Amino acid sequence: MKSILTLFICIISYTTAFAQTLNHEVIDPEGHPKLLGIINKEGLQKDTYKAWFDANHDHYIVNDQLVKTFSESLKDYKIKVFLGTWCGDSKKEVPRFYKVLETANYNLDNLEVIALDNQKEHYKQGPNGEEKGYNIHRVPTFIFYKDDKEINRIVEHPIETFERDIEKIVTDQPYRFNYIAANYIQYLLATKTIDQVNTEETKLVAQLSEFVKGSRELNTLGYVYLRTKAFDKALYTFKLNTLIFPYKSNVYDSLGEAYFITNNYTEALINYNKVLALQPEDKNALEMIQKINLAIKQ
Repeated sequence: MKSILTLFICIISYTTAFAQTLNHEVIDPEGHPKLLGIINKEGLQKDTYKAWFDANHDHYIVNDQLVKTFSESLKDYKIKVFLGTWCGDSKKEVPRFYKVLETANYNLDNLEVIALDNQKEHYKQGPNGEEKGYNIHRVPTFIFYKDDKEINRIVEHPIETFERDIEKIVTDQPYRFNYIAANYIQYLLATKTIDQVNTEETKLVAQLSEFVKGSRELNTLGYVYLRTKAFDKALYTFKLNTLIFPYKSNVYDSLGEAYFITNNYTEALINYNKVLALQPEDKNALEMIQKINLAIKQ
């Protein structure tokens, strides 16, 4: 019995250590390789990822003159990057970001890169929870720190170019990153209760309507909450999205899914029927209504 217990402990220790290994690669259920956890440029230049990394790195033409204007200021910053080696935007933007940093002679020891998962049960999560506390809902996300304080971030892609965006961030110019509405909701839900946020709902809908970049912005955030089992936050985010985009069928579909997962079949049916009111032939809604009715009967 003792030897079996010792073996079990060794297996657990090995698994944990392996998960924390630099440039840790896994194969997903569909047979696709991906990196997870802490990685670096060498990992992104492995055979599996080399083609897209080198192409997007080498073909990007850096604005050398603009880089010269902020290269000295950039030295005072540490940068944390969250990406997905499965993500099209990460494949395009991260190699370009590396090239700009290299042109600026930035010390890559001050750059930390974390690869997140895309599996449903680990959606945009690191193998050891590396994303927790950083409000990550889109990848890639590039976070700039000075004196251990977050100064700003670039989310998914630059507003203009990496050179121009970085210049604004490190020289204290006004800069508003993409998906600021989702980031604001994350801030509210991290600092207030759902009940407190609900008291500001009408005002919040009016504010977010001005800044939100389509119904997918809050939908994506809602799924980040849903996959991490933060059900109250997921339901609130999806509900808010239906108030901002009442004529979009996808927002009711997402809210219906969240209600189904939390076993609230009555509300799930209401929302899938709203999908059908807008899209009468929606295949997923029709299938989900059948599934819900079966669950109610059981």
